[in-house]
Amino acid sequence: MKELKFLQCHIQAIAGMLLAASSAFAYGETGQQLETGLIHALQLKPGTSERSGYSGKAIQAYMQAGLVGKKPNQRSDYTDYYLVAEGASFLGHELVLIEEEYITQYIGCCVSPGAGVTVKVNGSTKNLAAFAKTNRCTLLDPVDLNHALREDAIKARFPKAHYASLSCRERDAIPDDA
Repeated sequence: MKELKFLQCHIQAIAGMLLAASSAFAYGETGQQLETGLIHALQLKPGTSERSGYSGKAIQAYMQAGLVGKKPNQRSDYTDYYLVAEGASFLGHELVLIEEEYITQYIGCCVSPGAGVTVKVNGSTKNLAAFAKTNRCTLLDPVDLNHALREDAIKARFPKAHYASLSCRERDAIPDDA
């Protein structure tokens, strides 16, 4: 009887480890899919100044994965700000904030539809700069994240680190010579 209980206990432990490993693998696949969707929303359609995907759809996927809240952490002017839970990445960097600018009601200033991200930099920002150039986005590197959050009345505090922001809005896609 003791041997049977011992065997059952080991089987349960092994089953638990397999379940945990498969969950981590599934999340890894989901994380890559989320990142791909966000990248698609920020990229330009070839030969145009239109974005390839929809930022709202990309953000909804992050909501469904539980990485951002169902509502933005803040809405300021025309922009929603979503703080991202730990573990999400963007082009090899740690994704910490997603912004989406859109109009629901005219409030007296210029809206520039599109989206942006802020990342905690991991190594070089060359890939962010290349993405910005290819997709006519604006890269701010470095950015004082805590100061930027305070300016938009977002109550969050991030550790001192190297952060960069990528803005891929309508105004960013307009060529300089236009």
